[in-house]
Amino acid sequence: MTTCAIRAGFQRGLIELRQSFTNGAELFSHVFWPLLMLGALWFMRDREFGATGLMLGALALPSILGMNISFGMVSMSQILTAEREDGTLLRAKATPNGMLGYLIGKIVSVSGGLLADLAIFLIPGLFIIDGLAVGGQTWPVLVLGMVATLPIGAILGSLFPSSRSQGLVQLLAIGMIGISGVFYPITALPEWLQWVAQVFPIYWLGLGMRSALLPADAVSVEIGESWRHVETFGVLGAWAVLGLVVAPIVLRGMARGESGSSVAARRERALRRVG
Repeated sequence: MTTCAIRAGFQRGLIELRQSFTNGAELFSHVFWPLLMLGALWFMRDREFGATGLMLGALALPSILGMNISFGMVSMSQILTAEREDGTLLRAKATPNGMLGYLIGKIVSVSGGLLADLAIFLIPGLFIIDGLAVGGQTWPVLVLGMVATLPIGAILGSLFPSSRSQGLVQLLAIGMIGISGVFYPITALPEWLQWVAQVFPIYWLGLGMRSALLPADAVSVEIGESWRHVETFGVLGAWAVLGLVVAPIVLRGMARGESGSSVAARRERALRRVG
């Protein structure tokens, strides 16, 4: 039965991924944000960071990749909250191992869309910015980053009761991005902010991508002038374990609290807001 649920979830994820590239609004989202980041990269391509001789665009591109991976967490949270409101999760709960299949389907569709977005950004970015190379370390960081962030998104989607409250998740994500050295090296920030940033996965995703794509001398602008490979995989691994352990528990608890009456009540509140 579990095997059937996993297979069904995988197939469902592939169907949803294909539909996201045939739906006009979702296709626009896939293309718009990578193009927006490419525009920012274009304006940074000829700017140097201090007297290091390193180009700001070269430092920013890998960090933006890490940021986009972490935004899969926000996407997962938004999807779960929206489908909790419209009764999709209630229907999944009513089938044997339905929640397992549902979660696998969402991981497949969100991670697949995320990889497509990264390709749309990375391939033109390599032509805009010189001196970058996609190495063998790139893919382990990408995979570990998604495993570290997508379950956290599932947890957040289970905790927030409505789509309106998702604005708080986005604000938190933007705040973490602002202090994580994505668009400017983190060593330019106050030391206490550097410590705060290192608690969250966005900084480590950016660091891991920079170590995979940048030349060796770029390490001079990092904390301690080190790529800290062990710490990167350790912190991301810890977030992955935390998410994979806690997410199923939270999802099961949320599913137990779902009923037809609760879905109907949320729909009625939404209609009153629209009215």
